Amino acid sequence: MTAEQRDDLSFTNETDASRYTLRKGHDIVSVLDYRDDGRTVAMTRAYTVPTFRGHGYAGEVVARAVAEVAASGHRVISPVCWYVADWFAAHPEHRALLAERAV
Repeated sequence: MTAEQRDDLSFTNETDASRYTLRKGHDIVSVLDYRDDGRTVAMTRAYTVPTFRGHGYAGEVVARAVAEVAASGHRVISPVCWYVADWFAAHPEHRALLAERAV
């Protein structure tokens, strides 16, 4: 689903908790934890509340977080979480945002 179809969702960057949250009404449906050192945002864990799974909320919170990092214009993303890594594999158009991996 596109963002236009998901107007019932609100997205927040809770910097004090180092997490992005996706809410439907007052309910948190999905969370993306991260570590930000000012240059790299390490996305460490994507989690959807079990009763809300199967509706694409994890993908939505990752997409919105990636868009926010891209809009900042000065940071890259390290997809530590397997789900975030899979999201980038499915969205190669965002590959330029990935941090270079040390060999």
